[in-house]
Amino acid sequence: MSMDKHKETDGQPVLSFQIITDTHITADPSHEYNLNLEQALRDLVAHAEGSSGIMHIGDVTDHGFPEEYEEMRRIVGLYQEMLPAFRFTLGNHDVGLGHWESRLALYAANTGMDGPYHDHWIGGYHFIFLGTEEGLPTFCDLSAEQLLWLDRKLAEQSAPDKPIFLFLHQPLKNTVAGSLESQEWYGVTQDRELRSILAKYPQTLLFTGHTHWELEVDNTMYPGRGETATMFNAASVAYLWTNEDKHKTGSQGYYVEVFSDKVRVRGRDFMTGSWIEAAQYEVAYPAAKVR
Repeated sequence: MSMDKHKETDGQPVLSFQIITDTHITADPSHEYNLNLEQALRDLVAHAEGSSGIMHIGDVTDHGFPEEYEEMRRIVGLYQEMLPAFRFTLGNHDVGLGHWESRLALYAANTGMDGPYHDHWIGGYHFIFLGTEEGLPTFCDLSAEQLLWLDRKLAEQSAPDKPIFLFLHQPLKNTVAGSLESQEWYGVTQDRELRSILAKYPQTLLFTGHTHWELEVDNTMYPGRGETATMFNAASVAYLWTNEDKHKTGSQGYYVEVFSDKVRVRGRDFMTGSWIEAAQYEVAYPAAKVR
């Protein structure tokens, strides 16, 4: 699989979708994070015509409180008729503050997702969502059952020339931006087991959130090189983080376009309404090992 910076290509994509993550919605309608989600959705309304969905990679809320979900639903409701369907991933902020079962129930009731993990076929492509099965403060814990389910799902109608889209809130260690062990923002308890599964399906594109790292940094994309999934850090809608280990005001995400022979991933600055030139990627298919 080859990974190149964005190149102009003729023709229309066969499928398109958008990715947002780490919205951290609070109970305060005037909070910066809430206003940032509104602004991001306005950008999507203006530029996501023909989209097949908006994929949210977790930390929907800041604490998993009922009033935060109520505010999230209010904001989404403002634009829902003009946007495609949302599909959500479970984040640590949604369930990591105790009372696991009740917080998971709140998440499911307010997002419409069927538990911590689920999958969907959209336009002939497989979209798979993973999620923690314990209410850990930062990490995710994937049960043996979920990992077996993932292995089976990745195998369904799989082919080297057809991408599979996988979403998980926490990144694997030492892969994308913010996931270095020293930074302490990686976070899959079953890191080794998940890597073993992904090695069998190098046509997979794994999108993660959690770190908030801005898309301008060099390791926003972790190349799979035909040996594992290609991985992308999806930044955050609420606020950003930098390589200098500092908080940064900002709001970013992705527009994704699927073609017959490649996937184009385009970084978007929702705050300025502009493309992020440093985060324009193409992943070519079929997947092939780099010799």
